[in-house]
Amino acid sequence: MTDSIATFAPRLLAWHRQCGRHDLPWQNTRDAYRIWLSEIMLQQTQVDTVIPYYARFLAAFPDIASLAAAPVDAVMGLWSGLGYYARARNLHACAQRVVSEHGGVFPATAEQIATLPGIGRSTAAAIAAFSQGERVAILDGNVKRVLCRAFGVEGFPGSAPVEKQLWALAEALLPEAQIGNYIQAQMDLGATVCTRGTPKCAACPLAEDCVARLSDRIASLPMPRPRKRPPLRQARLAIIRRGDEVLLERRPPKGIWGGLLVLPEIGEAATADWLAAQFDTPALSISTGEVLRHTFTHFVLDITPEHIALAAEARPQLSDAQQWLPLSDIADAALPAPVRSLLSR
Repeated sequence: MTDSIATFAPRLLAWHRQCGRHDLPWQNTRDAYRIWLSEIMLQQTQVDTVIPYYARFLAAFPDIASLAAAPVDAVMGLWSGLGYYARARNLHACAQRVVSEHGGVFPATAEQIATLPGIGRSTAAAIAAFSQGERVAILDGNVKRVLCRAFGVEGFPGSAPVEKQLWALAEALLPEAQIGNYIQAQMDLGATVCTRGTPKCAACPLAEDCVARLSDRIASLPMPRPRKRPPLRQARLAIIRRGDEVLLERRPPKGIWGGLLVLPEIGEAATADWLAAQFDTPALSISTGEVLRHTFTHFVLDITPEHIALAAEARPQLSDAQQWLPLSDIADAALPAPVRSLLSR
């Protein structure tokens, strides 16, 4: 084990020089803003998905001051489709905090960065390592997988005792220099070689003494979260059309789809009764569409769309959260993925 720890970083750095990723859009920069933006987008999201979003964000908000000054609706609109929307709300809040409390300049240390909205210990360390060269460890999903396999760490890595063990190991493995390259090497190894499903052990610089490979436990390490069947929930959403407009309403800032535009939820009442109670407006037609299933982190939602057509001259009274949106504006609206899918049908 001691030899493995001593040679871990040198082997990883040598591999990265030859085989690592060196031309991603957010690499080869010390700009903490660009590094932070990429780190937040890459949480729970694949690199290929992030690249076009990253480019659009930088085109709209080239620096932290422009992001902080932007309306939150504009930020949510550009984020639409990336999922995990609390990231976008925290992104905007973090930009405003950096501008108001730090003069528009990111704090220099991981400890300070971790006090900002939406930035945890590992993300803060990555930002500080890449932008400042601070000698700090990270522990994202890729790194957890690499460490669990290389050193045979048992237990679910998201549990507190195992995570504590992994943090200690990650810190013990840190090299004295080339911290940014080392952090990137860890990320790259987990993303391209030591992958979840089909790891490329023949190409791995750690294969020689990898505990998981030597003990034939590659498929079982890291250990999965103890499984529970996610509950199934039902929702009926109203797609209310008036000519070339659709009725949407803004969700509260916190909670599922916080701050996004969504379709009104009907509940258990008959559609015609709900419409009459909500808007005192008759419908030209009502029909039920095909159920759309959407999987969240902790539950599954079956959405039944109720299509309601109103007369073009209808003027129902709306709440402050509701608005008519032209169908031509749907592409740029801040919509959660299932609502966008329903409207695209």
